[in-house]
Amino acid sequence: MRLGELVIDVTPLREDPAYRLVFAAQTVTVLTTALTNVAINVHVYQITGSSVQVGLVGLVFGAALLVGLLTGGVLADRGERRRLILGSRLIVAVVLGALAVNASIPSPSLWFVYVAAVIAGGVAGVGGSALMAAIPSTVEPVRLAAAGALLTLASQFGAMVGPSVAGLIASGPGVAVCFGIDAIGYLVGIALLSKLPALRPQGVDEEKEHPLRSIAEGWKFVRSNEIVRGLLIIDLWAMIFAMPYALFPQMAAEVFGSGPQAVGLLHTAPAVGAFVGGLFSGWVNTFRHSGRALIAAVLLWGLSITAFGLSGQLWLGLAFLVVAGAADTTSEILRRALLQHNTPDRLQGRVSSLWLAQATSGPAVGGAEAGLAARFLGPAMGIVAGGLVCVAGVVLVALTMPGLRRANLRGEACSPTSPA
Repeated sequence: MRLGELVIDVTPLREDPAYRLVFAAQTVTVLTTALTNVAINVHVYQITGSSVQVGLVGLVFGAALLVGLLTGGVLADRGERRRLILGSRLIVAVVLGALAVNASIPSPSLWFVYVAAVIAGGVAGVGGSALMAAIPSTVEPVRLAAAGALLTLASQFGAMVGPSVAGLIASGPGVAVCFGIDAIGYLVGIALLSKLPALRPQGVDEEKEHPLRSIAEGWKFVRSNEIVRGLLIIDLWAMIFAMPYALFPQMAAEVFGSGPQAVGLLHTAPAVGAFVGGLFSGWVNTFRHSGRALIAAVLLWGLSITAFGLSGQLWLGLAFLVVAGAADTTSEILRRALLQHNTPDRLQGRVSSLWLAQATSGPAVGGAEAGLAARFLGPAMGIVAGGLVCVAGVVLVALTMPGLRRANLRGEACSPTSPA
């Protein structure tokens, strides 16, 4: 394999004008949203001095986001997706501007932060489902993996750079500036995405069915399609049983004998691995056995997390987390592409919303599971046990779902019922 086939494929940026607009808008948005993700925690803590309140605001936002994602999935399959994307971003920009004003006054209101979290979470969920459903319409089918890899790379870049910049701004000009910059970022995204053509779902009947029936149709498709069902299930094993982030502070203190600086390094290491993995993801476009590559990537994640729990030394643990991050990015790129490749356009919104909802709620459940395991086994062995359960679950999925093993991005979507 030549070096050019390993480096990330930028063909969608060269040859798909609509995708260029989406990529540019998302790159700006993920960078500025990273500022708000840090600033909102700092802001709530400044108002209350309570970590419980910080967690509650995050919980409220997450719950609203989950509802918005599921609602957006239905709406994205019933109407013009571009309008949903632009409208949701405009509302979020207004909410961010209001947060900036609230943070600027001498006595900012905590109740307003909660209201903003509900509105922004719900509306952002609607727009997120619509955008993911629209992406297959902006690129050629054979470039879905490359398109997903580019978006993932942009997200990981934001995850690496954004928090550090947010910390500098929050400790200098203040959190209000973070909110204001994010609002501007959303407005820039609106200006770019407004140039997209109309993005109507294909194969939708003019007579709209009842929303509950529409949701049921999406669930029925997921249950009947072994590839799509397998993509969701294999991700659950990784998120619920091998998600160690909640244990990083305890690992730093009790296993590595370090403090907050080590916690920051533990959070940074997977992002570095993910960025490198995305940078060298060009092979996913040419590798014939996409399903098997996905299974191998999730297995590598589980094994790397297990090794992290066993590492005992900070430098070795960081190395395993870098590998885990690279495996996670590869898995995400393949899952996104296979999901979009094997879902009809008229169902993209509903199926995408299920995937995004799972990605939103799964880590929270995984964090709770990790905390419970650590209480009984200790942090290191709790992580090891979770990693091994993840590996066992992935092996079980691989053995019982031949359609997922056979999945292939090079050509027509695979039939979920054809023989292995």
